[in-house]
Amino acid sequence: MLALGDYNELEVARAVDFGLYLTSDDGDLLLPIKYVPEGTQIGDRLRVFVYRDSEDRLIATTLEPLARVGEFAALTVRDVSSNGAFLEWGLEKDLFLPYRNQRQALRVGQRATVYVYLDENSDRIVASSKWEKYLPQADFPGKAGDQVELFVAQDTDLGYTVIVNGAYLGLVYHNEVFRPLRLGDKPTGYVRQIRPDGKLDISLQKVGYDEALDATETILTALRASGGALPLSDKSEPDDIYRRLGMSKKVFKKALGTLYKRGLVQLAPDETRLLGQE
Repeated sequence: MLALGDYNELEVARAVDFGLYLTSDDGDLLLPIKYVPEGTQIGDRLRVFVYRDSEDRLIATTLEPLARVGEFAALTVRDVSSNGAFLEWGLEKDLFLPYRNQRQALRVGQRATVYVYLDENSDRIVASSKWEKYLPQADFPGKAGDQVELFVAQDTDLGYTVIVNGAYLGLVYHNEVFRPLRLGDKPTGYVRQIRPDGKLDISLQKVGYDEALDATETILTALRASGGALPLSDKSEPDDIYRRLGMSKKVFKKALGTLYKRGLVQLAPDETRLLGQE
């Protein structure tokens, strides 16, 4: 059975002037000629994405969409109408976001986090910006300190709401973010704490001792790569530190103190110099 809104591996059944027909349990479907890989022969198997075209027909493409059914994505609004919004998702036909599925009115050019699903009534692929309701209602199985994969879903007054490991709700507080984040970014994070409501407080840097230890190695690596000196000190601006080393000023100063006590660096008002090797 065809997986609508996902990739399928299908056999080439026959060729026509306007493309290839691929065989499936749901009948043959067209792969338009502009998507046919060069050298494709009858009997070859192709990995194609299956969706519905503007006339509601099942069709195959070798283009890669920005999201499949069952995935979260941050997509840009291409057009709006009284029925909903149309999102760019990498295919010729835009992804429809019905008005009923919007948390607020959208405008052209705006990015929105959505969940992509197959509507049971219409059998069409649609999106919903009310994405939270599609997260599984389950407790995070890990613990504080765990490394996790994040999806930046929303910018709020407190911080960035993130989807953790594709399934759990978390928050990265604004005062712990030291580089620009945008909807759809997928940084690595670390669980700072699991709150009583099950939501997660997330840090973009390792927590506690491991964080400082990791930072000392980062500084040493940067010093060696730059010939033994960095134009950074405990007086440097936080943005300059993060741009060069990817860490907060607090963590940088803690790691710098550790390296100084170990006799590995010399501190100056405007630079740090490497004195020895471990």
